[in-house]
Amino acid sequence: MEIYFAPLEGITGYLYRNAFHETFDCGISKYFTPFIAVNRNGLTKSRELEDLRAEHNQGMRVVPQLLGNNGKETASYIHRLKEMGYPEVNLNLGCPYQTVVSKGKGAGLLQDTDKLNRFLEEVFAEADTSVSVKTRIGMKNPEEFEEILEIYNQYPLSELIIHPRVREDLYGNHPNMEVFRMAVEKSRAPLCYNGDLFTVRDYHSFTDAFPEIQRVMLGRGLLANPGLLGEILIGKTADKGTLQSFHDRIYEDYQRIMSGDTNTLFRMKELWNYMQFSFEGSEKYVKRIRKARNGSEYRSAVKALFAGCALLIR
Repeated sequence: MEIYFAPLEGITGYLYRNAFHETFDCGISKYFTPFIAVNRNGLTKSRELEDLRAEHNQGMRVVPQLLGNNGKETASYIHRLKEMGYPEVNLNLGCPYQTVVSKGKGAGLLQDTDKLNRFLEEVFAEADTSVSVKTRIGMKNPEEFEEILEIYNQYPLSELIIHPRVREDLYGNHPNMEVFRMAVEKSRAPLCYNGDLFTVRDYHSFTDAFPEIQRVMLGRGLLANPGLLGEILIGKTADKGTLQSFHDRIYEDYQRIMSGDTNTLFRMKELWNYMQFSFEGSEKYVKRIRKARNGSEYRSAVKALFAGCALLIR
């Protein structure tokens, strides 16, 4: 089984990837970058270029993810990324957030299948490397995916990563496994499954139901429990000391590259939206973390959480 690490904007940049890779990685096949927004100016933003620098991604197979709706501009990014040493890119056709969808990007491209088809036609007319797609199954109704899949089947996707929710679900409701089963039967591209794999039990329930699928993508499950990969692959549960060292490394690395506490604390508080689920009774401690106004208050709140909370046994 190949296991991928899904991207999450603002969290899974190179600092997080390196800390995870060196602390917990016993079998991630691919790390996907947070999406790079395609625009007419090309790949010029320093934050994105820093995330892609080869020296920031040593020992990992990293796949840049592109978010766009102009096929020619996207193809230009793909060509540039190949020059930078990336033999594969991923197209984000699944982001459900309104700021993205309102621009006809991410899951927003799924609402107009003619536009989706033109976008992919332009990408593949000029792309000179492997291109995969990460998608939702529609905007409002699961029935939309049959037509969407017919479009995907017209192009030589290196793989199709399916999060079987519609855009309006956001992350609510349950993944639609009937639609995913249909994709298993009809997709011409190799499939990867993504969605609600939070525990070892979730993972084995999926692999038992779909033994033919040899690729899964973990996202929120790994952010909430960075030790999940070890639990799945080698039956090893992360201890509290390892989690604290992991946290401390990320915090110190953010301090190193960011000026002042404000930006660092914003990033760390975002991470705690997920990591809190590794601990029992963490609510009051996380509330204190969120209220921290400076580094001293933040470090004190985190120290209290690690001292006062037991790891959650799943």
